[in-house]
Amino acid sequence: MNDTPDILCIGSVLWDVIGRCDTPMRQGGDMPGRITRLPGGVALNIAMALRRFGLNPALLSAVGRDAQGDALIDACEARGLGTNLIYRSDDLPTDQYMAVEAANGLIAAIADAHSLEAAGDKILQPLWDNSLPFPYKGAVALDGNLTLDLLSEIARSPLLEQADLRVAPASPGKALRLSPFVQAGRGTLYVNLEEAGLLCQCEFATSAEAAAALLARGAARAVVTDGGNAATAADPDTTVTQTPPPVSVTRVTGAGDTFMAAHIAAELRGLAPAEALGAALSAAALYVSGETKI
Repeated sequence: MNDTPDILCIGSVLWDVIGRCDTPMRQGGDMPGRITRLPGGVALNIAMALRRFGLNPALLSAVGRDAQGDALIDACEARGLGTNLIYRSDDLPTDQYMAVEAANGLIAAIADAHSLEAAGDKILQPLWDNSLPFPYKGAVALDGNLTLDLLSEIARSPLLEQADLRVAPASPGKALRLSPFVQAGRGTLYVNLEEAGLLCQCEFATSAEAAAALLARGAARAVVTDGGNAATAADPDTTVTQTPPPVSVTRVTGAGDTFMAAHIAAELRGLAPAEALGAALSAAALYVSGETKI
């Protein structure tokens, strides 16, 4: 594998433990299904998808020096991902995510990214110790599992001031962590309708309304999704809205990360805004239908 990354993926690298049921569930339900453990985390999901789209991503994250961490590093390398820049901690356990999914969507999830948060700016060491060019001018996919303080630092840091920042909140509960990028007018924000509403402190009926509001609040660029409804990519000069292709949903965890990765890959290939959004929606539809291998 080429040692020079096409893009840095900064954020959570952990184990996903996913329970799936083929029938609808309600809160408190106890149903038969399947439980799987796979490499996951927003940054890692994006990196794996970018690799499938032909790019060479490198990971900046925190992984414990424990048996779980060693197995996770091995799994990343087996998938062709750069792991030599990951911070390995002797005293922090490897993070994990647990979710329950059913035919009616995500029932509940818990993300335990405490080790990533505790590692703080140690994960950024390759940006200042000559492991990477300074200042870094390439593309960066960044997730909101980092602390608000660290994300605020990144939004204004000279380390990444010339980088092409692509930022996702990781979950609605962490949407407000993207506020520094809105305030600084930095990066492309990838959010769903709920997350856009939290950032703007209001509710939106459509992705187009949400994208316009994010730009009005200072965001440099916004890409807003709304499940099976129309998605919008907008900057001060261009707004594109498209409806994703209809598919049968077999999985949801990682769908937003696949969408984001596909959109980044399409734009790095030079596709125009409408073509890039269409490619991302198609890739996400294939993923949730189960037709894309993880």
